[in-house]
Amino acid sequence: MSTRHLLKRASIEAMTEQVVVHQFNDNAVRHTRTLSGLTGLQRIGIHLIRIEPGRDSTTHHYHEADEEFIYILSGRGLVSIGDEAYEVSAGDFMGFPTPSPAHSMTNCGEEDLLYLMGGERNLPDVVYYPRIQRSLIKTDSRRRWLDWKDWEDLPPR
Repeated sequence: MSTRHLLKRASIEAMTEQVVVHQFNDNAVRHTRTLSGLTGLQRIGIHLIRIEPGRDSTTHHYHEADEEFIYILSGRGLVSIGDEAYEVSAGDFMGFPTPSPAHSMTNCGEEDLLYLMGGERNLPDVVYYPRIQRSLIKTDSRRRWLDWKDWEDLPPR
């Protein structure tokens, strides 16, 4: 087996975290180590995410095409799934098939929230943000967004 397919713990811990601020939520700051690309995975993304206390993971959203999962490694979070909220902690797993209710998470604890997040990388994909009435459209070459007030519905065929 090639070592390209194996990331040892020491290598993961030595990786520099990328700080990612969500484009629609300044409080959603993720400290990310992306694992999937280093092992050659192309169709799914796997990320080790650290969220500081009081920070959000993202903007409340759901995907048209991409399934996602989250596995909590340490810390505590408050996850919103649809209109319901649940406390989550180490050992809890969440899966979001398509379609699924909108979801997001906040670190409600006093220590960092650490989790493994993974999902598909389908293109195109549309991400819906119901609380802010906005959508993001991802294609091979672009990422564009629009407010729902600007949508124009077409009549059925």
